Amino acid sequence: MSHGFDTRAIHVGQEPEPTTGAVVVPIYQTSTFAQPAVGEHLGYEYARTGNPTRTALQECLASLEGTEQAVCFASGLAAEDAIFRTLSPGDHVVMADDVYGGTWRQIAQVHTRWGIEVTAVDLADLDAVRAAMGPRTKLLWAETPSNPLLKVLDLAALAGIAHEHGARLVADNTFATPYLQQPTALGADLVVHSTTKYLGGHSDVVGGAVCTDARTAEDLAFLQNAVGAVPGPFDAWLTLRGVKTLGVRMDRHCDNAARIARWLSDHPRVTAVQYPGLPDHPGHTLAATQMRAFGGMVSFQVDGGVTAAKQVAEGTELFFLAESLGGVESLIEHPGIMTHASVAGTALEVPDDLLRLSVGIEAVDDLIGDLDAALAATA
Repeated sequence: MSHGFDTRAIHVGQEPEPTTGAVVVPIYQTSTFAQPAVGEHLGYEYARTGNPTRTALQECLASLEGTEQAVCFASGLAAEDAIFRTLSPGDHVVMADDVYGGTWRQIAQVHTRWGIEVTAVDLADLDAVRAAMGPRTKLLWAETPSNPLLKVLDLAALAGIAHEHGARLVADNTFATPYLQQPTALGADLVVHSTTKYLGGHSDVVGGAVCTDARTAEDLAFLQNAVGAVPGPFDAWLTLRGVKTLGVRMDRHCDNAARIARWLSDHPRVTAVQYPGLPDHPGHTLAATQMRAFGGMVSFQVDGGVTAAKQVAEGTELFFLAESLGGVESLIEHPGIMTHASVAGTALEVPDDLLRLSVGIEAVDDLIGDLDAALAATA
C-alpha cells in the first residue's frame, strides 16, 4: 500500500521496538556491537560504520525523497564533501551562482586544491548552462530555491542538460524540503540536505544527508565509514523526531512567509522582496509547477544600504539575529556579513542591503509587528 507523506514521515524505519514495544526508535548509544562469532555480526559491528538509529533516519529520508537509499552525515557540508570526494582530479563541476556560502567555500577553497574545477553560472540561463558544460563536467549543482536570493531553477531542464553531457544533477533541497519539492521526480540524481534546517526543525541538532540511488549510496556509505563524518545516534534521533512534524510545520512556515512577503512588498522602507510566492517573482510560475507551496524563507532589501540593513537586523526582538534557518523560531540575518561572507569579492557576492528571514511558526501578526518596529527605527 502506498502511504501519504505525513504517514511515511512518522512510520518508515520507525516500527515499534520488538523487545519492549517502544513506539519511538531507541537511541542506540553504543560505540560497538557484540558479535556471536568471529567474522559474524547481527547487522552492526562498529558505530562509525552503522548504527540502528541512523539506519532508521536514512530509511525515512529515502522514503520522503522518493529515492532508493539515503546516507546521513554529521553536517550538511560533510554530506556535500562526500559527493565531491566521488570526483577525481581534473573533473569539473558547474555550480549555481547563488548557493550557500559554505558550499562555495568548500569546493573553491578545499576541493580545487586537489584538482577539481568549478564554474559558477546563473542556472536560470539554460543557454549559459549548456555553454559551461564540458567533457570533464561530472556534476551540475543546483540549489532551488537558492540561498539567499531565492532564485527558482528548472530542475527538469537542468537534469536534461546534465544527462545530455554525461553528468549528474545534484539538487540541494534544504530550503524546499521533500514536503514541498521532489527533485528526483524531476530528474535529479542526488538530493542533498542540511538536516540541521527544516528536517530537524528545532535548532537543536546539526546533520546532513544525501538521497540517491543504491549504487551511488554504496559509494557514499564507503566514504561515510572511511572518512568518518557520521552523525551520532542522539543526533539521528533528534532529526527523526523533527521529521515527524515536517508537514504540519512547513504548512505554517509557508503561510507565515507568504503573509510577511506581501506585507514587506508594500512597506515604504523596503526596496525589493525576494519570495517565490509573489506573482512578480521571476520564478513564480515555475515554482508553482514544481513545488507544493513556496517555502518559509524571505529575503528583502532596505532603503539606506548596509547601515539600515544592519539596524533592522539588530532591531528585531522576535526575529532572533542568528545564522542558520528552518527552526520553529524566526531568525533574521545579514548574508553579506554573516552566512555569505566567504563569497565576498566573487561572482556569488550578495547585495550589502540584503536581509534574509527564516520565518518561524509564531503568530504571524506578532512577527509583522516586530519587523514593522525595526524598519520604523531606520527612518
